[in-house]
Amino acid sequence: MHADLLKVQGESGVTTKIGKAAYKRIATEEAWLMKDIFDRYMKLVETKALKDPAFESLWGYYGTSPSPRSVATLRRILSLGDERIADMDASGIDVQLLMHTAPGVQVFDAPEANSLASASNDMVADAIRKHPGRYAALAMIAPQDPQTAAKEMERAVKKLGLKGAVINSHTRGEFLNDQKFWPIFEAAEALDVPVYVHPSGPPVDMAKPFIERGLDGAIYGFAVECGLHLLTIITSGVFDRFPKLQVVFGHLGEGMPFWIPRLDYMHAAQVRSKRYEALQPLKKKVSDYLRENVYITTSGMNWEPAVMYCRQVLGNDRVLYAMDYPYQFEPDEVVAMDALPVSADEKKAFYQTNAEKVFGL
Repeated sequence: MHADLLKVQGESGVTTKIGKAAYKRIATEEAWLMKDIFDRYMKLVETKALKDPAFESLWGYYGTSPSPRSVATLRRILSLGDERIADMDASGIDVQLLMHTAPGVQVFDAPEANSLASASNDMVADAIRKHPGRYAALAMIAPQDPQTAAKEMERAVKKLGLKGAVINSHTRGEFLNDQKFWPIFEAAEALDVPVYVHPSGPPVDMAKPFIERGLDGAIYGFAVECGLHLLTIITSGVFDRFPKLQVVFGHLGEGMPFWIPRLDYMHAAQVRSKRYEALQPLKKKVSDYLRENVYITTSGMNWEPAVMYCRQVLGNDRVLYAMDYPYQFEPDEVVAMDALPVSADEKKAFYQTNAEKVFGL
């Protein structure tokens, strides 16, 4: 267990005291990176072989910059051992739900991607065995080969004990609304596990105006790209085809809960107008799918007014705590979330039981 009232200094330099709680703090979007995959990222950055400016911006920074932020983040994200556990202890986190960071294996050709996904799942499962009770994880899969991805998800869940799958948003510009990817959703629904859609850099045809203005990453580009992805999943009819499927989006749903009235109104209007072939009638309103098929986490957005709003419009059982370690390692945010003006039972649900339910912890 984490020590009572330990002091820890986050990235901002603020020293915070974190105490024990009456609930288990489960952080549900915590990144890690396999060293072999990192090495391959750096070769792609060096050669520019991918011709993807957002990828080069992201990993050119974290992989080569001497800035204190990039150096500390890279060191922490490569660790599944002592430093990560110490950071968890000091910031009051009992369990991290690990997911491989963006872009995962989605930048590689399918055979290489499948092999790396399998190896990474074996590696994170080994880390869970070495640190019982402290880690759980989502499987990494290669959407560019949907049938193999579905099989790897099944192996990871049934044989390795992983809790679902993470997809780092678009795969070389392709989104999951394309029905060729739907075997992944079919497998997740059959296994009764969620798919976590995590941001990645904007696709090549979207990236230029963001990169030119320094807005391609977590500051805004991730949210635009991943919020678009969530909306395309809904409007393509994924949840009409797979009504029991559950997906998870971080960063308070990439802004989508704040657009609920406009999404409902304009989607209905566009369908009636028959303006776009891609927009066909759905069985429910956009907001219904947000409330019934989508969970959101607070990663990077642990700000009381926004968190309370999302709880109000989506339901208390649809919002889960996440820190976004190590990209946004700010233990003072734990203190802020501990102070949410909600009941003791609701606080426990926010930190613990909602996560236990959706991820089967």
